[in-house]
Amino acid sequence: MKPLISVIAVALLLFGESPPPDPGDQATVTRDGRNVTTEIALPGELNVFGDGVKRGRGDGYRIKSPCWHEPFMNAEDMLKFQTDPRTHAKRILADEESFLAHTQQFRDKKDQEGFWWTPNYDAADPEGSACYGELEQFVFVPPNTTPPSGITLEQLAEIARASMTVPEHTIKLNPDAKSFVNLPTWVWLEGIGEPRRTVTAEIPGFMSVTVVATLQSIKIDPGTTEERAETHQEGCGVGGKPYTKGGTFACGVRYLRSSIDQPGEKYTLGVSTVWPVEVVDNVVPVEFPPVEVETTRDVEVGEIQSNVRP
Repeated sequence: MKPLISVIAVALLLFGESPPPDPGDQATVTRDGRNVTTEIALPGELNVFGDGVKRGRGDGYRIKSPCWHEPFMNAEDMLKFQTDPRTHAKRILADEESFLAHTQQFRDKKDQEGFWWTPNYDAADPEGSACYGELEQFVFVPPNTTPPSGITLEQLAEIARASMTVPEHTIKLNPDAKSFVNLPTWVWLEGIGEPRRTVTAEIPGFMSVTVVATLQSIKIDPGTTEERAETHQEGCGVGGKPYTKGGTFACGVRYLRSSIDQPGEKYTLGVSTVWPVEVVDNVVPVEFPPVEVETTRDVEVGEIQSNVRP
C-alpha cells in the first residue's frame, strides 16, 4: 500500500440506490453513481481505526495480496438487503426479469446456515483492481468456513500495518543557521508527541488484529561520506539530545569538510525515526519491518580561516 494513514478500499454496491451510512470518525464515504469510495471496506464491514491512522506519514508498506473475500451477511439478512424495494425500486422497474435472476441466488440460500462473502481490494495497489475483478462477486460458505480467497488474520494484520502512520518530526540543530568544520552540530527532534501508535483492523464479529508501533531510536544521515563527516548516535535515545550549554556532545554530526563544493553549498542532513511494529498479544505470529520516516534539512558548513604570523 502507499503511505496512507489508513487502508483505502473501493467496492461496487450492486443495485443500491442510496449511499451507505457514514461511520463517522472511522471513515469518509463518498459516492459517484454506484461506485462507493470509503476508508473502510464496502460492502463488507472491514474497519481500520486507531491513533496511528491518518495522523502522520506512512512508509509505503504494501500487503501481499491486494484483494480478498470478506464475510458480509448471513443468508436471511443478505436476501433482505438484495430485495429491499426501498433501495432497489428503480432497478426493479427498469428490468424486473434481470433483478429476479440476480436475487435468485440469495433466495436459494434463504434457510441455510452460513455467510455470504463479498470481494474487496486495496485501491492503492496498482494490481488491486485487476485482482478484484477475478474474484466471484458473491460466495456463500457454511459456518466456520473460509473460501479459498477469504481474508485471514495475517492479511488483516498486514492491512493494519499498511495503515500505520507516525508523526512527521522537525529537525532541530545547534548551531542552527550555520555550522563550521570540526564544530559539533547537535541534533534532536520536535513534533513527535506520543511515542506509541496503534492501528486495529477488524471485521466485527469475525476477527480483529491490533498492531502497535513504538518509537525506539533515530538514524542520522549527515548527507555526505565518512571522510567528510563523523556521525555520533550513541547518546541520541528516541528523539535526539537537545543542546545544553556545557553538555557532552553525544548525538549529532561533526563535519570535517566545508560544504562549499556541494550542491547549493550545503549538505542535506536526514534524520529517520525508527518504530518497531508488533502484533498485540501475538494474535498472529507475523513479523513486520519497523516504520521508518525520514525528514531532511540543509546544513551549511563553513570553514574558519586563520592566519599564523611568525
